[in-house]
Amino acid sequence: MQYRQWGSRFVLGLVILCSTSAVCAEGHLVIAGGALRADNAVVWERIVRLAGGKGARIAVIPAAAGNPGRSGASWVRTLNEYGAQAFLLPLSPKLPGDVRKAANDSALVAQIDGAGGVYFLGGDQARIVATLRNPDGANSAVLDAIWRLYRRGGVIAGTSAGAAVMSSTMFDNAPSVLEVLQRGVADGGVMAPGLGFIGNDVFVDQHLLVRGRFARMLPLMLRQQYRRGIGIDENTALVVGPGREAEVIGYKGVIVLETDAAQVDASVPGFNVSNASISYLDHGDRINLATGVLTPSADKIGGKVDPAAPEYRTALVAADILGNTTVVDLMSRLIDSDQPAAIGLAFAGPGAPAGAPGFEFRFSRAPASSGYVSASSEAVSVYRLRLDVRPVALQWPAYQPYQGPVRAQ
Repeated sequence: MQYRQWGSRFVLGLVILCSTSAVCAEGHLVIAGGALRADNAVVWERIVRLAGGKGARIAVIPAAAGNPGRSGASWVRTLNEYGAQAFLLPLSPKLPGDVRKAANDSALVAQIDGAGGVYFLGGDQARIVATLRNPDGANSAVLDAIWRLYRRGGVIAGTSAGAAVMSSTMFDNAPSVLEVLQRGVADGGVMAPGLGFIGNDVFVDQHLLVRGRFARMLPLMLRQQYRRGIGIDENTALVVGPGREAEVIGYKGVIVLETDAAQVDASVPGFNVSNASISYLDHGDRINLATGVLTPSADKIGGKVDPAAPEYRTALVAADILGNTTVVDLMSRLIDSDQPAAIGLAFAGPGAPAGAPGFEFRFSRAPASSGYVSASSEAVSVYRLRLDVRPVALQWPAYQPYQGPVRAQ
């Protein structure tokens, strides 16, 4: 049995027993990247179906929510509108009563044992972990019951904070993406133990494209030696099955980062990495989390991008790579371009502390790179571009008023 050290604490979870292959799990995970809308039928219907179909009992756990009673009741109604028999499990440090006693209450355990699914609300992921783990780090009785539900074929779903707890490490009260790059990550500060339902080999992050969070995944993955990271965008979900085959469903898509061949140059001050891999998976695309095999959706299989007939023929540069969907836009143009690489920048404004670096993200095509375009929409998937990141210094002002073209005298 393994223990993972976090500062001066050792945390033990049943996920360790399943190791990286999650062989103990016979159920599914539905991991939503946050801001999951009530009208996103494809996600809600999948949760209900995987929990057992019409009439399925689904426990809604509001531990992360700022207003657990109101938020929990709202999502119970949503699940019931899609055919479930959802119920609120009163587990939250913000609800009256002793939350530690509640997390070990045999009556609540019996409700989980009689359910086909669990749904974690968004909010503060640290509250979920603090609620479901005892002070000594051991699983509460309710958390053990959730694991039993998963192993017997049930579904564990969650959005935002409910997605963050799916991996064995999660961000906890992290600063901005740029600050994570500048300062790095540390135990007990930027990161903390999650619940680990997805296994120990995959890191999960959420609100990915809207908030540019793909960049903050890299420092944590390298620090904790994750080979693969999954970043899920808002109103989108990744469905993970018993064989670790995962499918993207919903509004947008998923970023996949891989660090198998990545290298860090210790002689370079500040965060840097070379030869990481970045992919973008769109609705219907699949990834096998055990093997890393990527499979485009059915409507993209015949639409592989032809590198001999590129659409884009100009330099590819993004002034703010952390902007909403900017990284996907740049990747999509690069895979269908005659350019060897694309550059994205991330930097703070003139009020940043003296000496704080910016960062250059260099995306380039590699032998394993490929792109696919949907035959029925403009959706694009981009697989395994090379990604290099290095710190750069920027001087302010970075621009001057335009004086017009220089004329020959």
